[in-house]
Amino acid sequence: MNNRQHALVVEGGAMRGIFAAGVLDEFLTQQYQPFTSYFGVSAGATNVAAYLCKQATRNYEVITNYSCRPEFINLPRFVKGGHLFDLDWLWQETIREIPLNTDEFSQSPHDFYIVVTAVDSGQAHYLKAYSPHIVEQLKASCAIPIAYRHQPVINDVAMTDGGVADPIPVKKAYEMGATEITVILSRTLGYRKAPLKALWLIRQLYKAYPALAAATIKRAEIYNSSIDFLNNPPSDCKVNVIAPPKAFKVGRTTKNRAILDIGYQMGINEAKAYIRNYYER
Repeated sequence: MNNRQHALVVEGGAMRGIFAAGVLDEFLTQQYQPFTSYFGVSAGATNVAAYLCKQATRNYEVITNYSCRPEFINLPRFVKGGHLFDLDWLWQETIREIPLNTDEFSQSPHDFYIVVTAVDSGQAHYLKAYSPHIVEQLKASCAIPIAYRHQPVINDVAMTDGGVADPIPVKKAYEMGATEITVILSRTLGYRKAPLKALWLIRQLYKAYPALAAATIKRAEIYNSSIDFLNNPPSDCKVNVIAPPKAFKVGRTTKNRAILDIGYQMGINEAKAYIRNYYER
């Protein structure tokens, strides 16, 4: 088993990332790190980063504290032309008060790919995380279009939320040699994304970025194709899925502490079951 190329893929989903935070915190508690490569999207990327920095509970604190403050999610501000999700404020505060342990991260022998979407092409980019740049790389992956009105620039390319072009990068992990993939989802098993209906509105909102509009419109197709891969992987690849149970009630903008705490505990419980089953094979 140790000779297998084992990738960890973590889906995003804004506040739904509390589930993956619970899973990965339990992995840290049990010192479970069998993976040889990592792929994270948006909130999933920040969860992977905390895991590789060995900072258990960091993202729990980010989600249940900082992300719940009105400085971060603010609908009236958005209506007036500002950010719905103010990543500038969130990054400034969290990096100042609970910075990532990049010294620990730099000691990881395995590659971590942060998924972003190029604004001009609508194509997914897989940024290899490096300590000096990881904060900006993570911010770019979390930059939800429209909801965050800026476009972080990485390597002279304007970037946005990686979930637009490749929300669950299992196919990329397989293409890069993974023979086993463990996927942490932020939706319950059986979820499939419905196609967008108001296509004219998407094209209007992204009229300056037609390729990004096209990628957004195609997102459901790409998402569901990744789910199909999970359900029917190639014969030379084993796929393990960790997903929230049906009772998971956290949504993209949930700020109710009790609901978030339950979602976090669900992640811990699912991780315990996964590790137990993994070693009983």
